[in-house]
Amino acid sequence: MPAPDGRSGPPPVSLDLIPTQLLLPRVLRIALIAIAVGVVVGVLVWLVAPLWAAVFVGALIAVPPALGAFAASRRHLRLDGTVLTAGGLLRDRTVELKHLAGVEVLVRVARVSQVVLRVNDGDHSLVSVPLALYANGGGRELEILALRKLADAFAASELASAAAVSSVLVEQLRAEARGAELGERPLYRAIVLARDAGRVPQTTLTDHEVAALVD
Repeated sequence: MPAPDGRSGPPPVSLDLIPTQLLLPRVLRIALIAIAVGVVVGVLVWLVAPLWAAVFVGALIAVPPALGAFAASRRHLRLDGTVLTAGGLLRDRTVELKHLAGVEVLVRVARVSQVVLRVNDGDHSLVSVPLALYANGGGRELEILALRKLADAFAASELASAAAVSSVLVEQLRAEARGAELGERPLYRAIVLARDAGRVPQTTLTDHEVAALVD
């Protein structure tokens, strides 16, 4: 049955690890702090320099962080069937997962550790999809519906590495559904694997290591 906008099939699924409604308050706080600091510094400069110099210095301090925070709030990931789109401030980037040229599992180990998928179409589109964040024995993982749709999309690819990633996502989906401990979740195992191997702060897992996450 056609969708209300005339498209057939289900609506796109959000792949945002941190939803906008959770991110926006922090983004606004950062922007307001940057503007406040810029105003204070601008006033101090005005006491000893011309007004134009005060305005310039204040803007130099306030504008970049405020713009960066605004840009962060405009970045969204969505999956429409097998088409992955990264929405940005100025333009969108899309990758058709059926026709992938490459997919990698990137692991960053730090106080807040991350597991990220990086996909490319062999042309000019490269999109990163954060899958999980872990810190202090807890974390945040991509929600179940997003995992399922992403796993299905990778399964449609002819790449062997995409099939391996799909298997990892399916196992992660099962682990989340049954409320498994962190050590039983493939995405957390990726962090442990990189940390135990001393490959910090960042590494890309080999195809063999990706396959081993579901053993």
